[in-house]
Amino acid sequence: DGESRTVLATAMPKVELGEQKFFTVKTEDGTPLHGHVILPPGHDPKKTYPLLHYVYGGPHSQLVRNSWLGGAQAWLYFMAGKGFVVSRLDGHGTDNRGIEFSQKIHRQMGVLETRDQLHAIEHVKKIASIDPARIGVHGWSYGGYMTLNLMLRAPEVFACGVSGAPVTDWAQYETGYTERYMDTPAENPEGYADSSMLPRAAALKGRLLIVHGTDDKTVMWSHSLAFVDRCIDAGVLIDYMPYPMQKHGLRGKDRLHLYRLMTRFFSEHLDR
Repeated sequence: DGESRTVLATAMPKVELGEQKFFTVKTEDGTPLHGHVILPPGHDPKKTYPLLHYVYGGPHSQLVRNSWLGGAQAWLYFMAGKGFVVSRLDGHGTDNRGIEFSQKIHRQMGVLETRDQLHAIEHVKKIASIDPARIGVHGWSYGGYMTLNLMLRAPEVFACGVSGAPVTDWAQYETGYTERYMDTPAENPEGYADSSMLPRAAALKGRLLIVHGTDDKTVMWSHSLAFVDRCIDAGVLIDYMPYPMQKHGLRGKDRLHLYRLMTRFFSEHLDR
């Protein structure tokens, strides 16, 4: 009947939203990748800002959408409100781009996706004035794995990162998922070796916080513990936050605690 009704009211505090922009960046072979950036409220082109890059990057995912808030979670807008430029990108292997685009990562998880995300970061530097010494990255699950990939394959780029519930070695992950994209370890030993984060622990340069629920039955707790063990062997210092008896997706007060923890972490290491 044309009358407007409130269906759902949110208790989210009023936050001044920064300007959001969609962008497209091309890879070396000319493939267009779709990204999204959130600028801090009152963005000043003459001012230099820290960058927080949020990543997932796994198969059958799509972060960037022409929808409310560009598909970005509210915490990312909150961080933009604290003075961060925030970016995201859907790289090779993600959804709704056709089978050839998805299958580019076959047998080499983490390799091509990392290059794609680095392309996005370079492009964002053209949209806003980014301090190259203040770039951070965060992701959960496959995004936690990608956070490690980015910090270990391109250690000179990232000052810090928060890796949530990361896969650290695909040989330790469940076969129904892994072998769909990587084939078996016997069929693809080189791919498994190159995609593992465990041998790369010594390459870490930036400040890394790993977060993991101790009752995670999707990405077992042993994944991040194995990486911690390699860091100890390599003499590499990291930060680690276990959430007791939490599963793969943190719930309740633990999730609120995580957001507070990450806000403090990125503010301490990037907002200076």
